[in-house]
Amino acid sequence: MKDIFGSNPDKNKKGMGFTILSGDSTSGHGGYGVGALSLDHMTPVIVDPVDGDAYVDMGAMHARSDIEKRIKFTPDRSNTPNPRPYWLVWVTINRNEEGPYYYGVTGCEMQIDAEARRGYKSLPEHVNRMDKSLKGHVMVDDMDDKSKKLLGEFLKNHDEAMFNRSSAEVRKLLP
Repeated sequence: MKDIFGSNPDKNKKGMGFTILSGDSTSGHGGYGVGALSLDHMTPVIVDPVDGDAYVDMGAMHARSDIEKRIKFTPDRSNTPNPRPYWLVWVTINRNEEGPYYYGVTGCEMQIDAEARRGYKSLPEHVNRMDKSLKGHVMVDDMDDKSKKLLGEFLKNHDEAMFNRSSAEVRKLLP
């Protein structure tokens, strides 16, 4: 199982570790780094509608998830001969008086042809959706119904209480 740092001692198992809010990154000193954006509470989830799977892959934080490695991405869909759909979903966790909850959830499309080592993704979209997730937006409308259901089941199975504390928009992923 992958840990929150993305290492995977057993390559055949997929991880479920979420990054939970950590302490104050500046330790309250108010000096260098104050106001810097922290990604400590964001976790990338890969949704694979073909295999019917959803899992955490921390390598996606730097575009180095298992499915992205050795793939040349272009912003032109026609460069991917036999595309297989994937969704990279940025999940941000926040905390209120009741406990942690899923705060921001935004999905980004990827298409990959592993055999041809080609793929499609829009890097600006990935960056913008990451930012929207950090700001608490829920943007999954462009995901297909199967992928949304897989994501909702994954989030609920990971921590049902956290799922139940989330906004109605997030809970709508699972009818």
